[in-house]
Amino acid sequence: MPSVPSVSESTRKAVWRRLRGLPFILIHVAALVGACLVTPTWEAAALGVALYVVRMFGITGVYHRYFAHRAYKTSRWFQFVLAWVGCTAMQKGPLWWAVHHRHHHKYSDQDEDPHSPIKRSVWWSHAGWVMSGLFRFPNYDEIKDFAKYPELRVMNKLYWTPGILLAAGCYLWMGLPGFVWGFLVSTVCLYHGTFLINSACHLWGYRRYETTDQSKNLWWAAILTLGEGWHNNHHHYQSCARQGFVWWEIDISYYVLRGLAAVGLIWDVREPTPKALAAKLIAKPQPVA
Repeated sequence: MPSVPSVSESTRKAVWRRLRGLPFILIHVAALVGACLVTPTWEAAALGVALYVVRMFGITGVYHRYFAHRAYKTSRWFQFVLAWVGCTAMQKGPLWWAVHHRHHHKYSDQDEDPHSPIKRSVWWSHAGWVMSGLFRFPNYDEIKDFAKYPELRVMNKLYWTPGILLAAGCYLWMGLPGFVWGFLVSTVCLYHGTFLINSACHLWGYRRYETTDQSKNLWWAAILTLGEGWHNNHHHYQSCARQGFVWWEIDISYYVLRGLAAVGLIWDVREPTPKALAAKLIAKPQPVA
């Protein structure tokens, strides 16, 4: 009887890492097949656009500007609400997301940057690093400021729950068009809108400030991501809640944050200081990419 060929531990781990990207692939396949088979309705299309915008804010205004950079303050209960909204984007939990983003800023466009298109390929920086399975277990000691909350630790582990409940709600409300166009297609568009900041905004656009990386301001990425495309501005002044520094740099996420501050749900919203705006300036602001 022939013996079973042995498989090395490194090979098994490599296969397992590839399988970790399977859910990401399947949601793309489901969205594509669904879009081909299910005719959109105006209501489902409107739902998809609305969920794209709301969940994009969950990434930009919550995961990024709050959990990663502490650009404003809020209450513990509203912090949980914001984390729930962020989780509906299906981009893992708030602690996982924020830890990797802090690491990105610490080593931006260096060898230890998890998603630099300068050090690796554009594909890797855009989506490959997420699919690889290599970044499943970050060092949560780097986010003790938020990891101390047990409800956030639970949500970080069960991050898929808000997204699944949202998908179910879309189906119950509008049937298959709501599920496919309101949730699946919207989610895939949301993925790639967010990922543009890692890939495109380190390759194309203009630089206003001298930074240690290749971050750039890219107007069309800013439109798609509610203001995140003013990436060179952000890398220059990371803890600021505002990323569009001049009037024509539209920053929808910042406008929403100012609205939340106006009704008292958040406070101490960090603004760019005149000194910071003038420091390391390498070019006059020009409204072109």
